[in-house]
Amino acid sequence: MAAGDVTTVSACTDLHYVDTGMYDTPGYGAVYVLDADRPAVIDTGIGTHHERVVNALEELGVEPAVICPTHVHLDHAGGAGLLAEAFPDATVRVHERGARHLIDPERLVAGTKAAVGDQWDHYVDPQPVPEKRVEPLTDGDEIDLGSRRLVTHHAPGHAPHQVVFHEPDDDAVFTADALGIYVPEIDAVRQTTPPSQFDLDEALADVDTVADLDPETLCYPHFGPVAASEELLSGYKRTLVEWVAAVRQAREQEPDNEAVIERFVDAVDADLVEAWGMEKARAEERLNTRGVLGALDDGRA
Repeated sequence: MAAGDVTTVSACTDLHYVDTGMYDTPGYGAVYVLDADRPAVIDTGIGTHHERVVNALEELGVEPAVICPTHVHLDHAGGAGLLAEAFPDATVRVHERGARHLIDPERLVAGTKAAVGDQWDHYVDPQPVPEKRVEPLTDGDEIDLGSRRLVTHHAPGHAPHQVVFHEPDDDAVFTADALGIYVPEIDAVRQTTPPSQFDLDEALADVDTVADLDPETLCYPHFGPVAASEELLSGYKRTLVEWVAAVRQAREQEPDNEAVIERFVDAVDADLVEAWGMEKARAEERLNTRGVLGALDDGRA
């Protein structure tokens, strides 16, 4: 699959996803399109190549009624304002704790720059979404798509403004970053623990939230649909616990946090380098290590 390609989710009805080519890395960022009576776009990408999403919608003959970022981190919501501009009748639905950041993204941009460092070169400044077009969500809210619906479940472990969406008819869950990052090339799930709000206990509880829904299909924004299984869900909980323990142990052995970070960056898996390229693989390792170090400092891990 290449950047801009549109693929149908075979296990679901009228559900498609487009590879946005996020970070110039094919197979990393997906935006989903649910073609219901009132079509929905789930997540938006970073906005840099938002025309790929627009082109995908045109290819599918879909004009969205609802734009649904799973959370306001810019790799999921950075294109919300641009898509709202392209589709002026669409409403933007996002968790109530993130709504103000789509309306005024200044603080979100500053936080993202601090978190991603040189990776900011891959971003564009997000366009604000007009306040009258943002409808906040809270846990349990349903988004009416006419022939379908999305049920909102708060999942704050990765970020306090994160939700997962459950589509009951096809029993699919749009996972946000609550279940980590699926890497198709190696058929494995990797941790995602970025600064500055990762919380281990909440993240483990988020996996249980999804498990309780007992879905058939997991729609990963990073990257692609996967058949749900107890093995995958329990395995991700184990991955999180072991990852946090490894960072904690490294901090006990290294002279400072930067040495801890470099330890993991220098040891990045060759499989990730092959899948994403050296730049993105090392940047991901740096981001995830920093997130755990901050959580350890603040008692969130």
